[in-house]
Amino acid sequence: MGFESSVWEASRPPLKPRLLADPQNDALSRRLGRFGGGAGGLGRDGARAKLARIVKGTPEVMVKVTGRQKGARHVQAHLDYIGRKGKLALDTRDGEVLDTTEDIADRRKEWTEMTPYWRQKTTVSSVSMVFSMPEGTDPEIVKASVHAMAQTEIADSHDYVMALHTDTPRPHVHLAVRARGDDGQRFDPRKADLFHFRERFAEELRARGVEAEATPRRARAVGPKGRSMALAKIRLRAKVSSGAVSLSDIRLNQHAASVATGVAQMPDFIGRAKEKWFEISDNYRAAAAELAKSPERADRQLAAEVQAFLKDRSSISMGPELLAQRYREAAESSKEDDMNKPVVRPGPDRTRTR
Repeated sequence: MGFESSVWEASRPPLKPRLLADPQNDALSRRLGRFGGGAGGLGRDGARAKLARIVKGTPEVMVKVTGRQKGARHVQAHLDYIGRKGKLALDTRDGEVLDTTEDIADRRKEWTEMTPYWRQKTTVSSVSMVFSMPEGTDPEIVKASVHAMAQTEIADSHDYVMALHTDTPRPHVHLAVRARGDDGQRFDPRKADLFHFRERFAEELRARGVEAEATPRRARAVGPKGRSMALAKIRLRAKVSSGAVSLSDIRLNQHAASVATGVAQMPDFIGRAKEKWFEISDNYRAAAAELAKSPERADRQLAAEVQAFLKDRSSISMGPELLAQRYREAAESSKEDDMNKPVVRPGPDRTRTR
């Protein structure tokens, strides 16, 4: 396996392309992007740069679908939300700026007028996504990068509007895409599409001088999340409003306590994730070995950085393991406290019988 293939196998997403038509079709090839096969088209320079960003811990871009709006009322509510009810202007695919409630209402009508009224509650009219970067990133560069990505990947067939939000530490852009395309095709992004959007977003950021990368969690020795962000927020709201802990959280803690005492075993997915990390780390080692033989000093330096990266990540630590470890440490700490308590011996019985 060559250097480029080693880096690709270590950093590629765990996804399979959806073959929707003839594999020779140009539109399909463009849709699949790097998932068409081989080493992902990285090239040696691209593979080296990607490997350097990974081991350096370059900030990762975040792209996710936040919802699918059904019908005019739902679309209007979402456009009002991202535009803060007219306080923020919405940028469009064609370079227009929607800065009045009338403009936004007209765009909502355009997006929903083709849907019969009896299907307004069941047909997806728009898809909402959010693109964000860590705190400290220039918000205007984030916005420009999202716009450039959308122009090349979405604008050819689908209308969209976007708005920059800076009300949180992480600058982020809300992108609302009309579900029905100009050619009648539906906009329905899946995992492979979202990963491709992440890569393109990161490329546009780097083109504007911002260090950014788009790799799967496992390529960075980070375990799977285990639960969706939406589900976590629902449980948090329920806990705040009622003070009750969800049954799933109770079961999670009970299982972690059982693992800590040796009564239960870790879930199977943890073992599978660790095995996958061992495969990925082997690919990193193969890439480092080839770099170490290079006459270029920069390549040999990168090889040393890869080895240091792997040394600090001998395995993947995931949520259930960390929770069980906390239970184990708490039990050991409690045992030590009991051992260190002074022994109080009973004194002589001074009671007298009258």
